[in-house]
Amino acid sequence: MFETLTGRLNKIFDQLRRRGKLSEADVDAAMKEVRLALIEADVHFSVVKTFIARVRERAVGAEVSKALNPGQQVIKIVNEEIISMLGEPVGLNLTGPKPRVIMMVGLQGAGKTTAAGKLARLMKAKGERVLLVAGDPYRPAAVKQLQQLGERIDVEVEADISITPPQLAKRALDKADKGGFSLVIVDTAGRSQLDADLMGELKAIHANVNPVDTLLVIDSMIGQEALNIAQGFKDAINLTGLILTKMDGDSRGGAAISIRSVTGVPIKFIGTGEKLDALEMYDPSRLSSRILGMGDMIGLIEKAEAAFDGQDMDEQARQAQKMMKGSFSLEDWLDQMKQMKKMGPLSQIMEMLPGQMGQAARGIDPKVVEKSFKQSEAIIHSMTLKERRDPDLLNASRRRRIAAGAGMQVQDVNKLIKQFRETQKMMKMFQKTGGKGLGRMFG
Repeated sequence: MFETLTGRLNKIFDQLRRRGKLSEADVDAAMKEVRLALIEADVHFSVVKTFIARVRERAVGAEVSKALNPGQQVIKIVNEEIISMLGEPVGLNLTGPKPRVIMMVGLQGAGKTTAAGKLARLMKAKGERVLLVAGDPYRPAAVKQLQQLGERIDVEVEADISITPPQLAKRALDKADKGGFSLVIVDTAGRSQLDADLMGELKAIHANVNPVDTLLVIDSMIGQEALNIAQGFKDAINLTGLILTKMDGDSRGGAAISIRSVTGVPIKFIGTGEKLDALEMYDPSRLSSRILGMGDMIGLIEKAEAAFDGQDMDEQARQAQKMMKGSFSLEDWLDQMKQMKKMGPLSQIMEMLPGQMGQAARGIDPKVVEKSFKQSEAIIHSMTLKERRDPDLLNASRRRRIAAGAGMQVQDVNKLIKQFRETQKMMKMFQKTGGKGLGRMFG
């Protein structure tokens, strides 16, 4: 997400940080580079123009000239203006009598059906009793896909291809009212382009169920075209929010940055992967941090909490204490690797790391790290329980046996043990210094 833009901006800001004072010419030169970076990221030209003007106005003013570190102050201004450009966070409209209806719309291939399943899972976790409605009878696999998603998340799916989608939506609402459902999520059909038939059907569904939210699901990777599509739907129906999908595959991110400013429609969720838990509430400040290479510690913590969900709280605390003291064993280390894998694709986790650590991580191929994880797991699994708990037992003969059992070389085992010792040493140092020096790692 935003890899290209983040890389460009980091280079510009590194130059600003090195300057003790900033002249108006310095600011202008930096803003020129920022402008080019945003345009290359496919941000709408009108948004870029307004953004640069606002940043420049503030950057050549008193708030920068009086700052102890002018370079960092400019970066702070850029961050604030990006957040402003991204718009205020707006959640789902869950007001009014139950059952409430959310209507999912969009073009074919945008990921509506998957997004409906993800949203159902998320709302169920928040305590809602959800009913999914398979309102796309035209795409052969759409109904079956939604039914399969419903089975995976234990959410009932209303489907019937013998009646029209508006009739099905009305029937589902009646069922939800009588059956004690609190939320109905209606998946609808898409087309390859905006057309009268599509909009006529959506208007009929809308009239039958009166949704509290009508969410446009849009593929973030299509760039500037996303703005035209959003505007087209907005002109035709009462569009109340956006779900941007495939954000994990969009290295430029221009659509996400400019769509709110151009259309006025708030982004409510972003899809960050294929898994059913890869749907995030839209948070402009966290998104801005990612764009500027500052990481997303809140998002990282949330992923960690989800990974440890179901584990005993006392056990979590015990494990954390052992890790911080550097007193953990190879068995504990293996458990931490398994929990980290549960947090999602390694590329996403690395992207969330802040400061210098994040910059360094983005220079590492996630595939190489994942391969290393698999090798480490194989080596540790080849050890006896006693060896995992007491690595001092690992003499030359034991290491040869472990290497053979894991299908590795002895040097691979030696490398793992060395990494383990270095990690222990580092954590002990952090514990001894009270975390001093940790700040340097995080920039």
